[in-house]
Formats: sequence, structure tokens, C-alpha cells
Amino acid sequence: MKASKIDDGELSKVLDRLGEAAVNPEAWRGIMDDICKAVGASAAILLQSDIRTPDVPRTESIAEATDFYFRNNWHLRDPRAKGFPRMMAGEVVTDLDVMSAEQIRADPMYNEVLFPFGYRWFAGIGFWAGSAAWALTLQRTGREGSFAARDKELLAQLAPRLTETATLATVVGRAALTSMTDVLDRVRQPALILNREGMVLRTNAAADRGFDDEIRVRERRLVLRDKQAMTRFDQLIGMIRSTPDAAAIPASPILIRRTMKPPVVLRTLPVDGAARSVFLGARVLLILSNLTPRPAPDPVLIGQAFDLTPAESRLAALLATGTSIAGAAEHLNISRETARNHLKSIFSKTGVHRQSELVTLVSQLG
Repeated sequence: MKASKIDDGELSKVLDRLGEAAVNPEAWRGIMDDICKAVGASAAILLQSDIRTPDVPRTESIAEATDFYFRNNWHLRDPRAKGFPRMMAGEVVTDLDVMSAEQIRADPMYNEVLFPFGYRWFAGIGFWAGSAAWALTLQRTGREGSFAARDKELLAQLAPRLTETATLATVVGRAALTSMTDVLDRVRQPALILNREGMVLRTNAAADRGFDDEIRVRERRLVLRDKQAMTRFDQLIGMIRSTPDAAAIPASPILIRRTMKPPVVLRTLPVDGAARSVFLGARVLLILSNLTPRPAPDPVLIGQAFDLTPAESRLAALLATGTSIAGAAEHLNISRETARNHLKSIFSKTGVHRQSELVTLVSQLG
């Protein structure tokens, strides 16, 4: 029987460190480096069964080959993928479990991707992150040799520990995401979190209250009626998909115009800490400023402060929330001409000359 090249003692030490990755996503690369050293491999990659993105967690040693692999769409036709169901059933799968040596030598992917970068032999260990199927894949060079039967037995002990770590990381990450959005909800700031595919992972209550036909989430996608804003948002999604997870998204604020409500400004913030769990894929936090109207000052108080009529007071209170004159007229069930006449009177009584000045003045009473 072919001797194992795995150092069981060193592998046990790495297993003891896996808990670090549950709370610190940045620890994965170092842990994968140590796994490679313990098992006599040159590179490691974490892959999800149904979602393959170029920014998969991997050791630096295989970064160039991985970029080439995704750039040329080999992730869509990798012959080793047929072994994924067996991995998830608990088997450590190698190249020779799914292909013969002759097939490997003749296979286009091996000849175009793996062999040119010095890689020859593969082993995959399946594990679960909640309900999502993942695999840790290890690569050896020709000199390091294929994975022996004893190697597979030793690698099998990784599976339950990886499942334990990934599931914990998912729970901790979701808790961190919830904390981020809930803190913003307490200050009435609408917010939502997108994953690396641009899908909505979470929204807070402030955002849910503000969504309407012009800004809403449909099938886990943020949809904007403002076509210009939607085009810019699609460009943002493109940047999220193409920018490495460790890099900031170079995005400018997006102005979203609405027909009867004030415009909304969409800004992006990074997702940090445990919320960056690779198993959740959380990528950016979106802040939607002015999505929900500001609380209106008391019309009675406004009337007393500036000697306004009840009708003028109600209009001033609505304008202070950011509502347009047309929107306020519709809300108060009066004509726009009547609303404009009230506004002229309000200007005269308050001493301001612009609606923005009136909003600033009246808001101070809120």
C-alpha cells in the first residue's frame, strides 16, 4: 500500500485552530495554508456546490491558476464536479475516483489549467454550512504525488470539523448582520445588505416601511423605477461581483428620483468582521437616506410659533418632512394652486424665501 504523506499530528493541530475561522473570516487563508503543509499539498480552495465565483477563498499559491480557471469558464465544465455528490455523502474524492489516469492525461482542463501551473492531483472533502454544500479541495503537484487510500482516511476527519466550523460561522455571521441593520433601525435609518451576487440578504424594518412601487425588493433583488438610478445600481452590482472581497467597493452615491416623494440617496458601506463570513457571502451594506419621511412637527406648534392658519400649519408640517408641494397638495386634498397660495403666505409670515429654508426653520420645532 502506498504510504501516506500526511502528518497526522500537524493535521490535528490545524483542526484545533478551525474555531478561529468561525469568528474571523480572515483566518481561513492561513488555516488552509497550514492544512496544505500538514497534508503534503501545494494549494487549497473552498468551493460552494451551486455558486462558483472568481473570488473563492483560496491559498495565495493557486491564485493565478484560479483566476485563469474562472476567466476561461472552466468552472462550468470541470470534470471533477461529478464527484461532488459523493463528497457530500461523506467520501473523500480524488481524481482517480472519477476519471482514469488515461482520461486525466487527455482531459482539456487538466492540460490547459492544472498541468501548466504545476498541479496534477486533487482531493475534495465535502462539508455543510447550514444547508449549503461546500467542499475543501486540495491540489498536489506531480512531485507531491496522488492521494493514497491512507491519505483519504486521514482527510476524512476534516469533514465533521469543517461542517461544525462553517455552521458556527454562518450563525455568528447572521447575528453580526442582524446587529448591523438593527442598530441602524434604532435611528430610523433604512438599510439592507447584499451578497457578492447582488442578492438581498437582509433588510431592516426602517427599509421595509419605506419600500413602495418606486423602490422595492423583488425576488431578493433591489428594483428601482428610476431608470437612470437602476442603470447605476446595475453597475454597482457589477463592481461587487468583480471586486475582490478584501477590497473596498469604489462606488459613488446613487441619487434615486421619485415622482411624488423626495429623492433618495443610496450609499454603500463595507461589511466587516464576522459578518464577512465566506459562507454567507455578505458584501456591502446599503444605506437609503431619505427613504422614509422625517417625522412631521406638530402643526399646532407650528401655527403657534409663526401665527399660521390651521391649513398653513398642516402644509408647513408636511413640507418639513421633505414632501414636495405637489405631494402635500394631494395628501391634504387641495389643489396645487391653493397649496402655492398657502406657501406664499407662510413665506411672508416666517420671513423665509425658499422652501428649503422653510424646511430647516420648521424642522427645528420637531
